[in-house]
Amino acid sequence: MTSHTTPGRPAAGKRDARRRLIRELLLVASLFAVYKAGRMLSTGRTDEALRNADRVWDAERALHLPGEGAVQRLLIHSDALVHTANTYYAVVHFPATALFLVWLYLRRPRHYLWTRRVLAVLTGAALALHLSFPLAPPRMLGAAHLVDTGQVYGPTVYRAEAAADTVANQFAAMPSLHFGWALMLAIGMIAATRSRWRALWLLHPLVTLLVVVGTANHYWLDAIVATVLLGATLLLIPRPAAGRAGPRPHTEAPAPAPDAVPAPAPVTVPVPVSASASVPAPAVPSVSGLPVSVPAAVASAGGRP
Repeated sequence: MTSHTTPGRPAAGKRDARRRLIRELLLVASLFAVYKAGRMLSTGRTDEALRNADRVWDAERALHLPGEGAVQRLLIHSDALVHTANTYYAVVHFPATALFLVWLYLRRPRHYLWTRRVLAVLTGAALALHLSFPLAPPRMLGAAHLVDTGQVYGPTVYRAEAAADTVANQFAAMPSLHFGWALMLAIGMIAATRSRWRALWLLHPLVTLLVVVGTANHYWLDAIVATVLLGATLLLIPRPAAGRAGPRPHTEAPAPAPDAVPAPAPVTVPVPVSASASVPAPAVPSVSGLPVSVPAAVASAGGRP
């Protein structure tokens, strides 16, 4: 008699899952910390950032892009609307991206890896541009004649004096990661889901674009450059292969029953009957697994079994 010992796979699987989760949290936190630290390297380049702002403003006028002031005038028409836009800018950006990544990690692991790589490359490229091309936002540009809606209406995440801001780099306007991350969130959700309404996720980057421009925190070109960088990153990092949207559960084929023998085919035992009797034989329960047909009546003595 043999005994079988089942290994503790569920416990080992939980430990592996915890290790993977901790590793991912540390990786994402490290990447974000490097990005935040790198951004602060260009905080003291005020004159260069303002000169670049003049160049971007002139380039937009040469390209006949609409003025950022047109969107801002729509916002400041209502105190509630501009306050909502400022809150959206300050509150939605990081939590929405974090919830997006958590949902992908739990429900769409393949899409999570793809999205994390895309965001990492996009953010790294943005950091390189922030350092090489410091840019003051349009709210600091006198030629734009725009209102700093965060300071006037609140809430704001920036200090009134950019040089005194030790938390955020106000000269990292190009590209707009507010818009770039929002666009990747929409693309990732569209790729990872199958709902007929999934195209509505594009409303998030659209609202984000109107908010960052209307609050005078970014130029149109900031969003355009973010879109170009994201497009190049998506070409560099292929999306997961098409298939089932969610993770496939682990299933095992059932083991065959021991000593399983295929059931024998039904056997009919012919019994001679008289030609005068042609009554169909009713089915009789099988004996030892072999169904037997027995005539219902035997007509003659010579036809008895």
